[in-house]
Amino acid sequence: MDTHFTLQLDAMAHGGAALGRCEGQVIFVPYALPGETVRVEIVEDHQRYAHARLIEVLDPSPERVAAPCPYFGLEACGGCQWQHAAYAAQLRFKTAVVRDQLSRIGRIADPPVRPALPDATGWAYRNQARFHPAPGEGLGFRTTASHQVTPVESCLILHPLLSELYDLLDLDLPGLAALTLRAGVGTGERMMVLETEDDQAPTLEIDLPLSCVLLLSDGVHVNLIGSNHFTEVVGNHAYRISAPSFFQSNTAQAAQLVRLALEYLDPGEGDVVLDGYCGVGLFTLPLAERAGLVVAVEEHPAAVADLLENSAGLENVEVVEGTMEAALPAIDHPLDLALVDPPRSGLEREVRDGLIAERPRRIVYVSCDPATLARDGRWLVEGGYHLLEIQPVDMFPQTYHVETVSLWTR
Repeated sequence: MDTHFTLQLDAMAHGGAALGRCEGQVIFVPYALPGETVRVEIVEDHQRYAHARLIEVLDPSPERVAAPCPYFGLEACGGCQWQHAAYAAQLRFKTAVVRDQLSRIGRIADPPVRPALPDATGWAYRNQARFHPAPGEGLGFRTTASHQVTPVESCLILHPLLSELYDLLDLDLPGLAALTLRAGVGTGERMMVLETEDDQAPTLEIDLPLSCVLLLSDGVHVNLIGSNHFTEVVGNHAYRISAPSFFQSNTAQAAQLVRLALEYLDPGEGDVVLDGYCGVGLFTLPLAERAGLVVAVEEHPAAVADLLENSAGLENVEVVEGTMEAALPAIDHPLDLALVDPPRSGLEREVRDGLIAERPRRIVYVSCDPATLARDGRWLVEGGYHLLEIQPVDMFPQTYHVETVSLWTR
């Protein structure tokens, strides 16, 4: 096959590239759209598929738009992949990708996938961002598939609380490895998390209302200015979040996740509910309002400390520190319902087998990767569960990433 050729694209693939076929080979083309005719160059050739670089769009899709960000595109900032697509099209692509992964990997015929729930505007949503130093040029984001840094003066998907803070920062710190900005959208609280090459605390003079924390290479976080945590509000619940603790990066859409999880599980006063990979307790607190007992499992020490603080006073929350693999066999309560929100890698096999053995009548699976969800879903089906409904939620507009909340019943 010639390495330069014209290609008709017909679908969007998981991972953000459009795909077409040439001489029986699937060709993936980033920054292109289904329905377009493009000129491409093969950059990575495999037997059954290849990755190509977009050279020219010969016949553009009507859904192609001008990307508003000057850092968007090949060899630039790697944060966004779909700014060239109209937002309605992004939602449709994400819905189709979820359906495709469940069909092909999960082997679920005609999966009940609802249309993706949109973000309010598709912009200015991120409550957390990690920057790296660009020597002599300030801070920026790493480029796609490399460790090179693209310096940026502004970012259109940052929440205004972070955009304002980023504009005001004037840092020139020798040995800075990374800088993370975090905000509680519901409280206005802001935090700056520093990582240095030698774990040494820099000298700081900051005349801004924010907390500054040094995150050491072993995960310990050290106060420099203010507190080592901030507070976020989702629904009517406040959550303490320490510097190393995970929290959803889109606060408004996190509320949608909570709403869907409660709607799907529908816990009652006598139900024992597992909240696996619970973090600081995003789902734990609202579940505890309705269930008889919530068994909350989390392995990260900082998140466990936050969880204990957030659930203080709730007598029907049992906190288990440890991995899900270790925790599941040790739970001495029959589980009526289960919620799992695993990392991108999905469920370990021991967790899948353990959940099936516990036989909860409903399982809600919150996923940030449709491929691993589909893999795990196939195991759930073989274990006697049925996928009743799956709702994609657009937590990450302008990117290919999609969160889903799915309901599995016995």
